[in-house]
Amino acid sequence: MSDSRFHMADVRPKPISARRAVACGEFLVDAETFVLIVERQLPKGDALVMAEIAGIQGAKQASALMPLCHPLALDFVELRCVPVPAASAIKVYCEVATAARTGVEMEALAGVSAALLTLVDLTKPVQPALTFGGVRLLFKEGGKRGLWIHPQGMDANERARYLPMPPAAGADALA
Repeated sequence: MSDSRFHMADVRPKPISARRAVACGEFLVDAETFVLIVERQLPKGDALVMAEIAGIQGAKQASALMPLCHPLALDFVELRCVPVPAASAIKVYCEVATAARTGVEMEALAGVSAALLTLVDLTKPVQPALTFGGVRLLFKEGGKRGLWIHPQGMDANERARYLPMPPAAGADALA
């Protein structure tokens, strides 16, 4: 360890294991703007598709954004924008997986954040007063600690979609 106040965690002693994390966040708009988004009628283009692309890119670039974040080769990134009509909201989910010595939580959170910022950018011409937030890690799995679920929990749809996977046969994927 150096004398500096900041340092990247030394993960060399850790075994490589399967890692997965899912993060989420929410984009809130008025009812009229919500319709424009889901009908893909915003002046700058299809915000949902562009947010999904930006979220994937954000997950892949997490270490470029956060100085102490380990650069990881990601095996899987999925970004989903789910319209929630009752709330005039878009719920954003980012799932990231790899096999590594460190987790992919920051990549999942960066993916959600990039998608939310892209939704703001594409929506601001029709509604400048926008709100997004509630960004949190739903769960992470892998490594020494195994499965961790956020204390706020997951709703039934989230549990059904992102059911933590069992370890692969013959592997210590959650060890």
